[in-house]
Amino acid sequence: MALNIVLIEPEIPNNTGNIGRLTLASGSHLHLVKPFGFKIDDTRLKRAGLDYWQHLSVTYYDNVDDFFIKNKDKNMAFLSSHGTKDHWEIPFEDDLFLIFGKESVGLPKSIIETHTEKTYKIPLYSEHVRSLNIANAVSIVVYEGLRHLQ
Repeated sequence: MALNIVLIEPEIPNNTGNIGRLTLASGSHLHLVKPFGFKIDDTRLKRAGLDYWQHLSVTYYDNVDDFFIKNKDKNMAFLSSHGTKDHWEIPFEDDLFLIFGKESVGLPKSIIETHTEKTYKIPLYSEHVRSLNIANAVSIVVYEGLRHLQ
């Protein structure tokens, strides 16, 4: 029972550190796609990930193309506020890749357009909120996935 958490071009080290901790706690694998908005040895990343970072299962990619080439045959679900289906509809399965975009703009439009049928959103119930913090969003989706896989 394992999921893959993919962060495309993460910008905020604290978020990535928190997601790293979540990755370890949930038995998932973390995939980080460059460029990053920080250095991987940033103290804020390490502080948010505490002393767990060395225990993480993590793979790094040079860019989005590198990620998609190396994982072309994998099952993926894309998370975006522009998704047309709720995250509850994700067909969770072992080894599923959950793809999240960068904090400032989310997933690139080209990815959403290419994978429209596999793009999901977390429903928001207030017009005053545009999106959730990425660490919160990843937590919601990963633990929903684990619930389905158990």
